[in-house]
Amino acid sequence: MLDTQLSRAQIMEIIPHRDPMLLVDRVLSMKEGTCIEGSFYVDPNREIFKGHFPGEPVLPGVYTVEVMAQVSDILLLSMARYAGKIPLFIGIDKVRFLRKIQPGDTLRILSKIQSERLEKSIVTCSAEVYTQGELACTGDVTLAMR
Repeated sequence: MLDTQLSRAQIMEIIPHRDPMLLVDRVLSMKEGTCIEGSFYVDPNREIFKGHFPGEPVLPGVYTVEVMAQVSDILLLSMARYAGKIPLFIGIDKVRFLRKIQPGDTLRILSKIQSERLEKSIVTCSAEVYTQGELACTGDVTLAMR
């Protein structure tokens, strides 16, 4: 990957997400139009951990899938043809949860473009989420750029 790195402030210039739903802290590297690597710190103070699960907190799987989608959003919205669009999550496929993600973990998220339907502005990205150096989740996210 190239050495394109982005701070949280720069990420907020690209994607429309904001707290509490902005789930990407940094872009570690990105090769425009191809692949990206991002990170996200799972803050133990997030409200969700009060109910999921008391005494044994675990990041909900839907948050993990959203992390994969948001890193993919950054990759796509960094491309001239999609800049300024709203990324709509229209599908997930082949998602596998392999390891618990817990408060205090820092996630490393990799995503690459798998397929693109230019005429419909629909893109599928394959993503992987790592925690503590181990693969925690894999899956494909499909986004419509509107």
